[in-house]
Amino acid sequence: MAAVLPPPYRIESERLVVRCWEPRDAPLLKEAIDTSLDHLRPWMPWARDEPQTLDEKIDLLRGFRSRFDAGEDFIYGIFSADESEALGGSGLHTRAGDGALEIGYWLRVSATGRGIATEVVAALTRVAFAVCNVDRVEIRVDPENEPSLRIPRRLGYVEEARLRRRLPGDPPRDALIFSMIEAEFKVSAAAETDLAAYDAAGRKLI
Repeated sequence: MAAVLPPPYRIESERLVVRCWEPRDAPLLKEAIDTSLDHLRPWMPWARDEPQTLDEKIDLLRGFRSRFDAGEDFIYGIFSADESEALGGSGLHTRAGDGALEIGYWLRVSATGRGIATEVVAALTRVAFAVCNVDRVEIRVDPENEPSLRIPRRLGYVEEARLRRRLPGDPPRDALIFSMIEAEFKVSAAAETDLAAYDAAGRKLI
């Protein structure tokens, strides 16, 4: 199986910019999280340790950027088209095994209900197959999180299994596993996603 190739640093979709976090984004990230804690805490275990200070957010984003540059994990910020507002976060995570990437996502409360998460997941799905050369993309969702469940189903992902006590929490939560392979991607809604993608030097990949 061919090695997974590095993903873009910057993706521009119809309404959004999805790009590698930078330390200068810390105030935007802090504001997005601090205004959405009640919305995030039921589903995002890390939100239980919020709010963090601005300096803690700067350190967090330095770590995200470091791991992105090292090819260890690929965590993105979701921004408005003019990049004046952080709408949430996503990622192409390497924890899904050889030849695969896993997509995760969260949104600030004011960005929900507008199709933003679907737009992001569709863009990252296309990038994973078209740029990263993966054989499989995976999404894990809490079975109780109905809005998140609708996204992989809408895009043509296949529901594979329910794994017990696989998501972090106290107690650990079950996870529904959705996946897409290359043959399914070619006939999926994600394959038609309009986007532009760029590497760290600003060279266009798609």
